[in-house]
Amino acid sequence: MSIKYNADTKTFILQTDNSSYLMKISRYKNLLHLYYGRRIKDEDLDYLIRLQDRGFSPNPNEAGNDRTFSLDFLQQEFSTSGKGDYRSPGIELVNSDGSRIFSGKVSSYKIYKGKYCVKGMPSLRAVSKDKVDTLEIHLKDKVTGVEVILGYSVFEEKDIITRTARLVNNGKAPVRLERLMSATVDYRDSDYDLIYFSGRHMMERGFNRVAVENGIHSIGSTRGTSSHQYNPFAIICGKNTDEDRGDCYGYSLVYSGNFIFEAEKDQYGQLRVNMGINPAGFSFVIDEEEEFQAPELVLAFSDKGLTGLSHIYHDAFRENLCRSPYSKKQRPVLINSWEAAYFDFDEERILNIAKSSVDMGVELFVLDDGWFGKRDSDDCSLGDWTVNREKLPDGISGLSEKIHAMGLEFGLWIEPEMVSENSELFRAHPEWCLRAPGRPVTRGRAQLVLDLSREDVCEYLIETINSIVEDARIEYVKWDMNRSISDVWSGLFDKENQGETLHRYVLGLYHIMDEVILKHPEIIFCGCSGGGGRYDPAMLYYQPQIWCSDNTDAINRLKIQYGTSFAYPVNTMESHVSVCPNHQTGRTVPLNTRGIVAMDGILGYELDATKLNDEEKEECRKQVEFFKKHYSLISEGDYYRLTDPYSDRYVCAWQHVSKDKKKALVSLVITDKEGNDCQRYLKLKGLRSDTMYKVSGIKGKYSGALLMSAGIPVSCELREYESQSIVLKAVREK
Repeated sequence: MSIKYNADTKTFILQTDNSSYLMKISRYKNLLHLYYGRRIKDEDLDYLIRLQDRGFSPNPNEAGNDRTFSLDFLQQEFSTSGKGDYRSPGIELVNSDGSRIFSGKVSSYKIYKGKYCVKGMPSLRAVSKDKVDTLEIHLKDKVTGVEVILGYSVFEEKDIITRTARLVNNGKAPVRLERLMSATVDYRDSDYDLIYFSGRHMMERGFNRVAVENGIHSIGSTRGTSSHQYNPFAIICGKNTDEDRGDCYGYSLVYSGNFIFEAEKDQYGQLRVNMGINPAGFSFVIDEEEEFQAPELVLAFSDKGLTGLSHIYHDAFRENLCRSPYSKKQRPVLINSWEAAYFDFDEERILNIAKSSVDMGVELFVLDDGWFGKRDSDDCSLGDWTVNREKLPDGISGLSEKIHAMGLEFGLWIEPEMVSENSELFRAHPEWCLRAPGRPVTRGRAQLVLDLSREDVCEYLIETINSIVEDARIEYVKWDMNRSISDVWSGLFDKENQGETLHRYVLGLYHIMDEVILKHPEIIFCGCSGGGGRYDPAMLYYQPQIWCSDNTDAINRLKIQYGTSFAYPVNTMESHVSVCPNHQTGRTVPLNTRGIVAMDGILGYELDATKLNDEEKEECRKQVEFFKKHYSLISEGDYYRLTDPYSDRYVCAWQHVSKDKKKALVSLVITDKEGNDCQRYLKLKGLRSDTMYKVSGIKGKYSGALLMSAGIPVSCELREYESQSIVLKAVREK
């Protein structure tokens, strides 16, 4: 098995193909962290634990007169609370006597084959070929009877360790949980950098790399969703770690609500990392014999640099996370009506756009916002999911039939989690909204948020959405969510339980998706929250692709898609070619470049096809043809970032390499141009050194070693914002 317990050293050893994770039970039954990194043998690591008398570091009662043992400086697997460890804790709770102490000691453990279960939340699953083992360690507070059960599942061949924590109240009185991290990882040193991904609406997942300094560096969300501002993914890496070499540790939280990631460098130069549900505004009353489970955290280690870490996550998320059968199928190339028509359309206009897109090679037409209620703007009718017969006299089913008659599939936009005050739903059920009594509401995009912590709201939405997707022939649904959550108060709870609302909202959302998305595997569900405001692993569990950003500007997308690629596979990024001048930035970029950038994801179009001339339609048709020809390479191959758009102002380039390394696709965009410009070269990656390749546009054949060491020249004929795709094929030697 990949997990074993050494009774002589009281050590747990977790092994993947290329990493090891070790922890041990101390003499006082504390669970101490020993090691996480490159794979090592099962050795006695006790020598790493250095005990000494440190001033102002208190000693637990069971240590007696031993002043050298203190939780204030020892590396722990899951911290206590209120017992002398002053670093950021893994748990905070209020006991029935008002104390805020949790002193968890190892009481038992269990090792078994297969994956642990996360109740009510998405998580990775084992597929048939996986070797997965699980360890559960019980930490019990003998005074209160409260237990925290730490779960570890080891995906041996994937180099993944998943973690969760579950609090069980085996005491005789309720406790109030105010913080429960999915995992804590303590490092002996702190000579690391922290990489995280920040942004805003229309500029998501920007790359940040900072040195770990004294104190706590914290990122997270309090917006009710994982957010545009910070992504629930972070990397701890060595100072010299780059794309191709060096140690790095990935932290990816499978959760769509408020989260926190903390990197704390303590007084002794050690590093503690915590990740889990954001404790801000969070509290949960756990009654006797009840429990609370933290969402799953996906840990990965690579000694092959940031690219190696990305490959671990890409493979695991493609194979072990997404439940949609479309994660392994070729997705149709779509055209969406939003930037073409916004709210201003009728059936004739929609049919004309769809008909014109056929010549472009498009396979799926998506009707976006504006088809229901009195929805001529974004300030009314959300929640009234009945067809606007003035716009669509034959309804959605009639429109779908006409679209299918053109040879296209049909898709539809919905935003089920929201409601307009000017709607029949709000007038019938004002109590279904998140809003505090006696206070004026806070609006976002003229919307209020439905209270998904309520079972009646969830069941209404399940019935409503299922009726929409079952009453017409629909192959695709864009599921949107267009505001951050505020005014958090639910009429369902009393004042002691209001802190549960946002987490219960997320659980309600997952329940709805279980009953809608998982019950309709024949439909592609695309995630969206104003673009990339809820781009997280939990959404990928349900939705094989997510609208990467509302920003369709190809040059801005280079940075957005670059940051996204560190954790998320290319075949999860929905990316569209839009009109120029671009609606968000006003920039004009060649159609070829817009296509090449959009093909670094799931290709689609976001424009009015009736306004394209024959030459432009033909160029789009060739883009679709090229994308479909290389779909498996783009979607399933290994991804390499050849340049960094934050440091290289001249060229942005990336590469897809097939798993057998027989094919590769290099894409590049000129992002700046100078007169009498320098000759630049791209050093390729991921090829076989001893294999000869033909390179499109270059005569002859060249070894992978040469192409990776000397590179290929970037054409000086390319102008600013122009681009190029280069295909490599292995040559069979005679």
